[in-house]
Formats: sequence, structure tokens, C-alpha cells
Amino acid sequence: MSIQTSRAEELGTELGEAITELPEYETFESAKEAVEDSETTQKKIDEFERVRQEFMLARQAGTATQEDLQRLQETQNELHSMPVMEEYLEAKSKLAERLDAINDVISEPLAVNFGEEAGGCCQD
Repeated sequence: MSIQTSRAEELGTELGEAITELPEYETFESAKEAVEDSETTQKKIDEFERVRQEFMLARQAGTATQEDLQRLQETQNELHSMPVMEEYLEAKSKLAERLDAINDVISEPLAVNFGEEAGGCCQD
């Protein structure tokens, strides 16, 4: 393993640790734990997964109806409208936004226009 690879991996580990200290991550983890601890929410998740699985099987068999789809959407809406789930989904969205921003910062120095760099057949 090269020194550069080792340094990149070391920085990756540091970044992962730093991400766990972000307020968005801490909020997400707290919201996730609340969902996991809520018996009512877990029952609704189980119901949604069962309805989703039934719909997927019906769709694969070519027997899914508009009513089946509507039932799935209603079950999902019921789940997502539960306060603990709303908090979780909002926290997940904010964490994803923050991680996208971090990804942009990481990717910026890596930007290469491979079409121009490759030469040959790819150039006009």
C-alpha cells in the first residue's frame, strides 16, 4: 500500500469521525433511535412493508390494481405523518444535504474533463 493511499485512508477515517460530531448527524441518530423505540411507529413500518411487499408481488404477477397502489400510498402517508417519523425524515434530509455539501468539497479538486484529457477519438 502506498503512502498516498494510507494518507487518504487516514483522512477518510478522520472525516468519518468528524461527521459523527456534526449537529445534523447527532439529530439524525437521535431521531432514528426515537423511531426504533416507538412501538407504534414500528408497527406502522411493519404494516407499510407488508403492503409494499404485497404490491410488489402483485405488480410482478401483473395483477396490481390502481387500488393496490392507492393503498400503498395511503399506508406510506400514514407512516410519514407520524410525528416521530416526520422528525426522522427531516433529520435524514438535513444530514443528506450536509453530506452532499461535504461530497462537493471533496470532489472539487478531483474534477477532470476526461473527454479533453483522453485525446484521440473523443476530441472534435
